[in-house]
Amino acid sequence: MYARAAAATAAALIGAGALVLPTTTAAARTPATAPAAHHDKPLVVAHRGASAYAPENTFAAIDKARDMGFRWVENDVQRTKDGELVIMHDDTLKRTTNVEEVFPGRSPWKVGDFTAAEIRKLDAGSWFSPKYAGQRVPTLKQYMRRVSHNHQSLVFEFKRPELYPGIEKQGLRVLRDEGWLDRHHVKDKLVVQSFSADSVKTVHALRPDVKTGFLGTPTAAELPAYAKFADQINSTHTSISAGYVEAIHAQKGPHGKQLEIFTWTVNDGASALRAAAFGVNGIITNTPDVVRKALREG
Repeated sequence: MYARAAAATAAALIGAGALVLPTTTAAARTPATAPAAHHDKPLVVAHRGASAYAPENTFAAIDKARDMGFRWVENDVQRTKDGELVIMHDDTLKRTTNVEEVFPGRSPWKVGDFTAAEIRKLDAGSWFSPKYAGQRVPTLKQYMRRVSHNHQSLVFEFKRPELYPGIEKQGLRVLRDEGWLDRHHVKDKLVVQSFSADSVKTVHALRPDVKTGFLGTPTAAELPAYAKFADQINSTHTSISAGYVEAIHAQKGPHGKQLEIFTWTVNDGASALRAAAFGVNGIITNTPDVVRKALREG
């Protein structure tokens, strides 16, 4: 299985978010001490954590982002067979865990076909590097506690919500229970996004105060309709232009503020500078250090 690590890492670099046993590293046991990157413009968001350097959507990835000084991380949320929300990008467990070895007869290894207890047995780190063996798939509750412990902020993505009816209400309930829907978090520390416009609309209807993002590239003519329920239009960086960003900024979102754009997944300095020159509000990246360096030097 380790032979897949190099290919999977390369795929993560070009891709465009369970209770778990906590890690036992010193970094995991101590509060965040690295200086946060508060002053970068645009905002730099670590995609699935610092996923170029640690296995995506694990504690190791968000801890790595913290240790590199990044305040914002992005994740992906799906649901298990027995109703637990877990942090996983693909709707199958195959790419980023050892599920084929642990449950060889369960192809195609869909997240929704496994219980939380079964997913807790999986190794979510060895595919990336042997040094991350033993990383687990976090539950959303665990993940939120770790992000809070790290003093980080979150771009929270409902992944494939059409597979999980009611996941928006459930996810917001976990956020509320973990203290993430108070005024402080809602104002400054949280964005909820999805590729599904219906999912974003649902979040906005359930919690109109929460900042929301639609993942995609609607036409300029469609932007006023999206601005009724989304505060951000979060497009892949290869699909945008200065004119498109200007069209986004010309709209006001549901909270009466200028519509924003967080673009993804930007992993090299030249692309970061190009996006920044367009005027984007945020850059989502697997290599946040590369993007930060380019922005500061460029």
